[in-house]
Amino acid sequence: MTLLCVPLVGRTVEEMKIDAAAAAAAGGDLVEIRLDYIEGFRPREDLPRLLHSCPLPVLVTYRPNWEGGRYDGDDATRFETLCLAMELGVDYVDIELKVADKFVDFLSGNKPDKCKLIVSSHNYESTPSCEELANLVARIQEVGADIVKVATTATDIVDVSRMFQVMVHCQVPMIGLVMSERGLMSRVLSPKFGGYLTFGILDATKTSASGQPTLEELLDIYNIRCIGPDTKVLGLIANPVKQSKSPILHNKCLQSVGYNAVYLPLLADDLARFLDTYSSPDFSGFSCSLPFKVDAVHCCHEHDAVAKSIGAINTIVRKSDGKLVGYNTDYIGAISAIEDGIGGLGSKDAAMSPLSGRLIVVVGAGGAAKAIAYGAKKKGARVVVANRTYESFKVL
Repeated sequence: MTLLCVPLVGRTVEEMKIDAAAAAAAGGDLVEIRLDYIEGFRPREDLPRLLHSCPLPVLVTYRPNWEGGRYDGDDATRFETLCLAMELGVDYVDIELKVADKFVDFLSGNKPDKCKLIVSSHNYESTPSCEELANLVARIQEVGADIVKVATTATDIVDVSRMFQVMVHCQVPMIGLVMSERGLMSRVLSPKFGGYLTFGILDATKTSASGQPTLEELLDIYNIRCIGPDTKVLGLIANPVKQSKSPILHNKCLQSVGYNAVYLPLLADDLARFLDTYSSPDFSGFSCSLPFKVDAVHCCHEHDAVAKSIGAINTIVRKSDGKLVGYNTDYIGAISAIEDGIGGLGSKDAAMSPLSGRLIVVVGAGGAAKAIAYGAKKKGARVVVANRTYESFKVL
C-alpha cells in the first residue's frame, strides 16, 4: 500500500507539533519533518520535543540549499543531526545521493534496524530519459538505500510516463514523483505504479515542493486509498485545467457506482502527443476542453455522427482495440440550459422547441461555439456568429 506522507514545514517546533496532530486527524500515514524549515533550529533541544508523542511515524529530512532546501551549514553538523534523529527512534531518514556515500561512512554501520534510509535525487529542471532514470536508480541502490527516491520536474505531461516506466521495473521500494502542475498525475497515481509513498500537504500554504496536492484532495476527491494496478485512468485534457470542477464531479460519480477508475485534471500542451504517449488500455477515456476540442477531431480514429457534423469533440473513448472514438455532448447540455433559461422545455421536435424561430447570437467560433450553433440550428433557431477573426467564422 502506498503511504500518504504529510510534509511539515512550520517555522517553529510548536507549529510543527500542531500540524503533526492535524495530519493524523486528516488521515495521513506519516509525517516528514523538514528540519531545514525551523528557524533557529537547535538539534539536541528541538528534536526530542518534535518527536515526543508525535502521533504518526516520522521521516526526518534536513535538506541543504544545494538540493532545494533551506539548510546552508556544513554536512558534518547535518549528519550529526540525522544520526541523533535515528537514535531517538525515527522511522525514516532522507539523505541526498550527492553525499549519501559520505553519510553511510559517517554512520559506520550504526544505523538502527528500525530506521529506513531514503536516498534521494531531485531534478528541478526536467525529467531525464528512461535510460538515465534507470541508471540513477541503480546508483542510488548501490550506495545502500533502503528506499529509492527520485523527484524530477515535468515540462510536459508526457514526462510523467518515463517515471512510471522506471517505477514499475524497480526492484527495491521506490518513491517516484514528478514536480509541477504537469506532474500531478505522478502523485495521484503513485499506488497504481507501485510507489512507496506520495506526499499530501495540509493546505496550499504548507507546500514543500511544486505541484503537491492536499491530503484532503488525495483522500476525498481522488479516493487514493482505492487506487491500484487495475484502476482505469480518466481525465480532463485542457490548458488551463486547474480551475475545473470536473474532477470533483466525476470522481464522486465513479465512487457512487463503484467503478474502479480515477478522473484527473490533465494539463497538456499537445493533444496528439498526450494520446500517443498514454496509449495503454488503462488510460481509457478523456474529456476534452479548451483549446483541444477541434484538434481532437484529427486525433480520433472514429467519430459519432454529431461530433462529425459539429467538427469538435469533447469526449474521447479508447476502445479495446486501441482505437479512439470521439463524441460531442456539449450541444445537448448547452441547448437544454438555454431552453430552460428562456422558460420552456426542450423537445426532439424542433417546431416544439422554445428556440424555434428565435435569433441566437453565438459569440466565438471555437469548439463550444460550434456545438451551440449546431444545436440551435437543429432546434430551428436562426444563428448569427460573432467572432474576432473572419477565417474562424468561415470554418464554423
